[in-house]
Amino acid sequence: MSHNTFGQLFRVTTWGESHGPALGCVVDGCPPGLTLTEAEIQAFLDKRRPGQGRFVTQRQEPDQVRILSGVFEDERTGGPVTTGTPISLMIENVDQRSRDYSEIAHAFRPGHADFAYQSKYGVRDYRGGGRASARETAARVAAGAVARKVLGPGVIIRAALVQIGPIAVERSRWDWDETLNNPFWSPDAGVVEAWEAHLEAVRKAGSSTGAVVEVEAVGAPAGWGAPIYGKLDAEIAAALMSINAAKGVEIGEGFAAAALTGEENADEMRMGNDGPLFLTNRAGGVLGGISTGQPIVARVAFKPTSSILTPRRSIDDAGAEVELRTKGRHDPCVGIRAAPVAEAMMACVLADAMLRHRAQTGHAGPVWTVGAGVEPPTIP
Repeated sequence: MSHNTFGQLFRVTTWGESHGPALGCVVDGCPPGLTLTEAEIQAFLDKRRPGQGRFVTQRQEPDQVRILSGVFEDERTGGPVTTGTPISLMIENVDQRSRDYSEIAHAFRPGHADFAYQSKYGVRDYRGGGRASARETAARVAAGAVARKVLGPGVIIRAALVQIGPIAVERSRWDWDETLNNPFWSPDAGVVEAWEAHLEAVRKAGSSTGAVVEVEAVGAPAGWGAPIYGKLDAEIAAALMSINAAKGVEIGEGFAAAALTGEENADEMRMGNDGPLFLTNRAGGVLGGISTGQPIVARVAFKPTSSILTPRRSIDDAGAEVELRTKGRHDPCVGIRAAPVAEAMMACVLADAMLRHRAQTGHAGPVWTVGAGVEPPTIP
């Protein structure tokens, strides 16, 4: 099986299956000399950890990360620092219940990757979906913690759940701090009760529902990304679409831009005290595939969880028609735990873009000329 690696200079390879002994990732290309501890990575893993509420899977995984390589306790710096060599991270699986999947060993669950994997490889790990399971995203979150270290504290990445099923947040009530006060990462306190009622009805019916997550990166300078085939927004879209159950991505106004006029869509500019100032951000922080210095904004839509209790018609690997209901422990809405994953993918893409920009131009920040010009910053 190929294509388990993404990125060019900051490269992430994930490995492991849902019901294997462990899963993890190898991060290659992380610069040396960055402080990195297991506790720092763990803080992000705890955000997506299962079993933290009645509206997520009750699988009890501590998701305890171990750093196996690439970090050295340097007595000269007084702490563990990256060495520039590959960083290997491992997370053990401790609460598998593979017996829940015995009935689908020879049948294909509708909406799952079972049939596609069997068609491609001739063999599949049916226990919890194997490699196709959302459990794999724990490794991405671990890699994202490393990527944030590369980006530094000046780039802030945050995500929020903006829609569950047909119920969306009210943007006039948007408060990023509120995302830390409720189990849904909602920036709108007023929508939480409606989401709870909707999810309770879905859960009792043995069904599932979809969701939309919005992710934002603030502090990325102008100039990251490349034209044509290395567009930053294209790479962000690809990264977000690679998340399990993702079915659509939009940048900035996205599909809503089709209903705007040219005057409404174009982000006008004025000169501010510290440089160019955009009056709006319809573009979502990217123009021509290159960051503008504005917040980079993307949204990703997740389909309803395919693992539901309602019997669905399908076939088995002998061609016989069957009816299946998925047993096991599953999220009625995968979007609830997707916000930390979306943040991680954004961080990995931006860390890669930063390193590639620096490699090509010799600096990490923007170069633009107004009047006498602005000198490029030195390499940090």
